[in-house]
Amino acid sequence: MKIIDSFKAIKSSVPERVGIVAVSKTKPATMIEELYFDAGHKVFGENKAQELDAKHAILPADIEWHFIGHLQSNKIKYIAPYISLIQSVDSFKLLTEINKEALKCDRIIPCLFQFHIATEETKYGFSIGEVYRMFDDGRLDELSNISVRGVMGMASLTSDERQIRSEFKTLFNNYNLLKNKYFLHKPEFHEISMGMTDDYQIAIEEGSTLIRIGSGIFGER
Repeated sequence: MKIIDSFKAIKSSVPERVGIVAVSKTKPATMIEELYFDAGHKVFGENKAQELDAKHAILPADIEWHFIGHLQSNKIKYIAPYISLIQSVDSFKLLTEINKEALKCDRIIPCLFQFHIATEETKYGFSIGEVYRMFDDGRLDELSNISVRGVMGMASLTSDERQIRSEFKTLFNNYNLLKNKYFLHKPEFHEISMGMTDDYQIAIEEGSTLIRIGSGIFGER
């Protein structure tokens, strides 16, 4: 199936309220161009800063790039001047470094808190208690060049739909806890990024506003 056909099939199954991040990691720029020009899609996700930077340099300037992988502090400088959203913020140290690089670029960089909702220890992310402590001890008040837009999480790699659904419910609950406690009058805090090719329909049922689709659009690696 062509990329455009795969994308249209996904899009037709997704409510208008849900955004699609086309995960283009490891894919050549020509594939991104195909989706950009043939479908008019402009939101793409990458998980390696230098690969993203190389693609950004040669692809249309109005693409909205989302960083979705584990981000090393020393790689932020490559993407800070143009990144549209860093979805995978998983530590206060990383927030501090993003803020530092954003200040150098005279930008406010949008971010999502990544929560660890899966059973695998290899996945990254905050606990809700860690995020509470960042707010309550005032550490976040000094970071004026980041804007927290919501939450992100990855479910366990399993065929157990009940477990996946339960993990997505946890992320949705974390979002609501933060919204009601710290962001009640801040409309910019509105994103719940959860769901990938194999589980996006469950994620949407559980409240996702952003899904990250790679192989469902571009095919297997």
